[in-house]
Amino acid sequence: MARTKKQRSIQRAPNYSGFKPFGVQKPVECEVKLSLEEYESMKLCDYDMLNHEDAANMMKVSRPTFTRIYQSARQKLAKALVEVSVICIEGGHATIDIIWYMCAHCRISFDISGNKTPLCPLCGSGNITENK
Repeated sequence: MARTKKQRSIQRAPNYSGFKPFGVQKPVECEVKLSLEEYESMKLCDYDMLNHEDAANMMKVSRPTFTRIYQSARQKLAKALVEVSVICIEGGHATIDIIWYMCAHCRISFDISGNKTPLCPLCGSGNITENK
């Protein structure tokens, strides 16, 4: 019997739910599902340029587990590109560790470290909401 997967930490869920191929002449039948932790692994390594050890620490998993998540994400993205598939980002075993806020005045998203009163770092407004 397999062990239950423990929750992986992610900084923030993406602001979108997936991608569709552009310029396809026929309807797309195939769909590739990318989990939230797979998305986060690609973001940490390929966008934020972290090595696997640092990225694993951020996601609170071991380095070998992180490498398996990252490899799975790369294989799924390659399949979607080659087979002209829709990419859906959903599900997985992830929790969001950081609370993000949005300023109602200037519309930026930001996080707050510590127990400070939430104020917009750009305009100083206190008119903010939790951004989910």
